[in-house]
Amino acid sequence: MSRISKNVILALFTLTSSAFLLFQLYYYKHYLSTKNGAGLSKSKGSRIGFDSTQWRAVKKFIMLTSSQNVPVFLIDPLILELINKNFEQVKNISYGSASECKFFCVQRDFTTFALQYHLWKNEEGWFPVAENMGFQCLKTESKDPRLDGIDSLSGTEIPLHCICKWATHAIHLVVFHGRSGNYLWHGHLRLKGHIDRKFVPFRKLQFGHYPGAFDRPELQQVTIDGLEVLIPKDPAHFLEEIPHSRFIECKYKEARTFFQQYLDDNTVEAMTFQKSAKELLQLAAKTLNKLGIRFWLSSGTCLGWYRQCSIIPYSKDVDLGIFIQDYKSDIILAFQEAGLPLKHKFGKVEDSLELSFQGKDDVKLDIFFFYEEPDYMWNGGTQAKTGKKFKYLFPKFTLCWTEFVDMKVHVPCETIEYIKANYETQT
Repeated sequence: MSRISKNVILALFTLTSSAFLLFQLYYYKHYLSTKNGAGLSKSKGSRIGFDSTQWRAVKKFIMLTSSQNVPVFLIDPLILELINKNFEQVKNISYGSASECKFFCVQRDFTTFALQYHLWKNEEGWFPVAENMGFQCLKTESKDPRLDGIDSLSGTEIPLHCICKWATHAIHLVVFHGRSGNYLWHGHLRLKGHIDRKFVPFRKLQFGHYPGAFDRPELQQVTIDGLEVLIPKDPAHFLEEIPHSRFIECKYKEARTFFQQYLDDNTVEAMTFQKSAKELLQLAAKTLNKLGIRFWLSSGTCLGWYRQCSIIPYSKDVDLGIFIQDYKSDIILAFQEAGLPLKHKFGKVEDSLELSFQGKDDVKLDIFFFYEEPDYMWNGGTQAKTGKKFKYLFPKFTLCWTEFVDMKVHVPCETIEYIKANYETQT
């Protein structure tokens, strides 16, 4: 009897041990392995967990900038696009509530932030701290274009871009500088001879291939993947600006040479006209921006910008160009409400439209509408006195930002070709 009892007890013990072992295997497979490894599954796309190199690099960078009171803000197009698609959800996320990494863990080579330079109080002390935190940093500088028109200050260098690499991920810090037109500008990232071209894949940078200009963004703080960051309050608008942000500088040195050869007109009449023309241009820009109509400096106004970085004192008018597809039927009414009555209207929307408005002090605003053909662009012109019509042909062009009379305005990127066409190819 005791032998049977022992066999039964042994069998029960073996059965219980086997059941417990099976339970441990089931628990590990369905709970622990999922908890610890879900973010590592390649089939989960961007859900690669908070231990990713990208997230840890961004976290370290935010710790660095916070400790140094450097108010950087996120401008990375890829991340901002994801944020914009889930904006309402992002705005309602509280700090520390993220359960999975959805944004900063997306596979990429760079994460891009920006900084307004006047807020970078401890620039030199910032880099040793970054190195102590494990970053390898590279800073690029160049001459400040805002000072090119001042002989005693031209040549002063300013920081333009910083790239800080941690492990296999890099942070690109774009340094924005305020301009007199109340906008932000960043420079071209040029690699000087001593820079290691293999430091990071520079060609994949989203910013720095050319100078850029942006409206000053209003910022707001949000929590992204458990990290508090500043982003543009209107991410959609910032994203729209990026592909159209290219900026070209006025040629200040060439303008100085021009005035050495042809003395500037400093008569009272010339200075009065330039002041009135500047005010008219500002009013026209305000009116067109309110309508959402793109425009650019054209004809004599464009020539003045290109040749002498100022308004030609004897031109007697302000010239703007507009693509006909951007025409809006209420444009005349909008200018009239702004205090600029219509003086002339030539052509029609379908063909050679030109509008002329009367500003104060007998300064006129001429708006030329441009039409696009498969191989070229054109606009019509009409002599007010004779009614004779002209057709001006232009090679296709794109628009760049520039600064002119303390304003951010568009000019044709292919400026010299545009000006030559304007004055050489009328039919």
